[in-house]
Amino acid sequence: MTTAADPARAQRVIAGLSVFVVAAVAVVLFGMPRRIAPPAAGPGLLATVNACLNGGATLALLTGFFFVKRREIERHRASMLTAFALSSVFLLTYLAHHATVGSVTYEGEGASRLVYFAILIPHVILAAGVVPLALLTLRRGLVRDVARHRAIAKVTLPIWLYVSVSGVVLYFMLYF
Repeated sequence: MTTAADPARAQRVIAGLSVFVVAAVAVVLFGMPRRIAPPAAGPGLLATVNACLNGGATLALLTGFFFVKRREIERHRASMLTAFALSSVFLLTYLAHHATVGSVTYEGEGASRLVYFAILIPHVILAAGVVPLALLTLRRGLVRDVARHRAIAKVTLPIWLYVSVSGVVLYFMLYF
């Protein structure tokens, strides 16, 4: 009884992983002792690693899209698995970063502050939503459920790209 052969089991695993990820982020951000790190102290190694992982995931997603448009399915698959791996490692380093430094406040004022929060708020909401979407899209691709994979990928890709790109933009807005 494999997950590929049992869609109901796969859905339970995806739901469980999604809840776990959102809960882990919530615990690190809201359940740990409150610390506010000033951005003037610099980004630190993990914040920079996070931005690089997000940038790498963006490149892998765009490469995967390019390959699928050229019907180079194995290259598409490799690119998307790379994006997933980079995003998974990002999650681990994100949790480690925020567990050690806490929240980082944005010190910009005026219009830049509005722009920052206009990017941050959808980034946070979509980051939570992309977890089950990416897992479901990945599963459908791996089991070669092409029609359903293609349908959900049209939703997942732009959300995943927004989350990855906006993560890098927010990094630069915070620290530079």
